Amino acid sequence: MADKLVLYTNPQSRGRIARWMLEEVGEPYETEVLDFATTMKAPAYLAINPMGKVPALRHGDAVVTEAAAICAYLADAFPKTKLAPPPGDRLRAPYYRWLFFAAGPIEAAVNNKAIGVVVPREREGMMGYGTVERVMTTLEDALSRNEYLVGDSFTAADLHLGAHVGFGLMFGTIEKRPAFQKYWQRVSARPAAQRAKEKDDALVAKHKAAS
Repeated sequence: MADKLVLYTNPQSRGRIARWMLEEVGEPYETEVLDFATTMKAPAYLAINPMGKVPALRHGDAVVTEAAAICAYLADAFPKTKLAPPPGDRLRAPYYRWLFFAAGPIEAAVNNKAIGVVVPREREGMMGYGTVERVMTTLEDALSRNEYLVGDSFTAADLHLGAHVGFGLMFGTIEKRPAFQKYWQRVSARPAAQRAKEKDDALVAKHKAAS
């Protein structure tokens, strides 16, 4: 029997990224929905993720936290999905680059911008992303070249980076440049992305109806 997959999430969190990845993988999984103030901080969940945050993924005895790590793990755990170039392939390097460009420079730059952090010019060298404008220009260049980030097909790098682009466009933390909008329209139209959105939106609606 295959090891069970369990997603610990909240539909108003980065857990949406992990949900989308699980839908792309296509394996059966269970969902444990946690509340930010209660069950996410309870001892039972802190034993899984001491940070008290979601998403987290349990696969048999293995536990993975952090959205980018979950995407990378699932792509490797289920290679038949072809959501990652195989080890040794020349595309493995750009795949890693863009997967973690989203987890590092994009997320840090966008979040700092959202909360009003202004990095003094003389301190830009301390920031892993340099400047917000440099991050956006680098991203725009990458998304203007091809339909996908790595080779000619969709990978987990597109999923993770695409989710950040989608969130940024929705909340106004990423400029609505044509390259960003076209890319998000393309990746968010995938059937797995639509299934994941429907499931999480239904959970949000259920919570609102109960409150």
